[in-house]
Amino acid sequence: MFSDITFAYPWLLWSILLIIPAIIWYFRRHIKNQPVIRFSSTELLYDFKPGWKERYRHLPFFLRLIAVSLIIIATARPQSFSSGEEVYTEGIDIAFLLDISSSMLAEDFKPNRLESAKKEIANFIEGRTSDKLGLVVFARESFTQCPLTIDYNVLRNLLKEIKSGMLEDGTAIGTAIANGVNRLRDSKAKSKVIILVTDGVNNSGEIDPLTAAQIAKTFDIRIYTIGVGTMGEAPYPFDTPFGRRYQMMPVEIDEQTLTQIAKSTGGKYFRATNNKRLNDIYAEIDKMEKTRVEITSYRQAKELFYPWALAGVLFLVFELISRNLIFRKLP
Repeated sequence: MFSDITFAYPWLLWSILLIIPAIIWYFRRHIKNQPVIRFSSTELLYDFKPGWKERYRHLPFFLRLIAVSLIIIATARPQSFSSGEEVYTEGIDIAFLLDISSSMLAEDFKPNRLESAKKEIANFIEGRTSDKLGLVVFARESFTQCPLTIDYNVLRNLLKEIKSGMLEDGTAIGTAIANGVNRLRDSKAKSKVIILVTDGVNNSGEIDPLTAAQIAKTFDIRIYTIGVGTMGEAPYPFDTPFGRRYQMMPVEIDEQTLTQIAKSTGGKYFRATNNKRLNDIYAEIDKMEKTRVEITSYRQAKELFYPWALAGVLFLVFELISRNLIFRKLP
């Protein structure tokens, strides 16, 4: 009954124990004041049965005890508490720019650079709960594979469909950044981020990468750049009439430009030379761009003394009615 109830003044509940001496006093007084009539014989009373008023003559006293007990409980101020949490999230909008040029098929990453990059983006998505994420792919041109969304299932499905050859071959880094800026410029998020993954040198497009980076900076967009490719040469697959063959090709990444892009926008440049390093880079970016979550706990009290006080008054009224009307004593 009281499992979910606390009292503002619990020490008042000890007053209920005063009922015990009141009961003892009442019955001692009642026995002492019993009328005594002397009879020469009590045989005439053997078949006498007391009426209901006689049987319930102590009812007014017990009604008063109940009333007093309920009023004491009400005076102790019973309360129940509801608690909860208010969660505030400071969202981050992130646009992934993924190079899908033919050089991303090089197999210095397993199974290749493109599939490894797609896997790490998918892992990054798994760690997000309230951020808007978008996906832009680029080669000689650029287009939005998925606009900013919190429907991560849709984003993951569109990520799976990406493959090299969807666009004419080339590397238009500046155009990709401009496309990413268009995705993010109207965002109301506290933090706007571009994560650019490429393995080459800008050789296409009409926008210079550093100019595109300055545009991103104007819109308070931070760019993290990731150059993927081993040092030296990497095996590049090509098909022949006799099956697939591999040719070692030099790895050419414009690290200077990628570093300047990141630095000018407050981001950072990373170099991934294998699968593990690429995984570590995404984990590092994930930590740096984690959504800030504020949790405020609250506890609200609900006063419960009203029904106890009302019940006490009602029992007191019943006691007065029964004592003065039903069990009234004649002088």
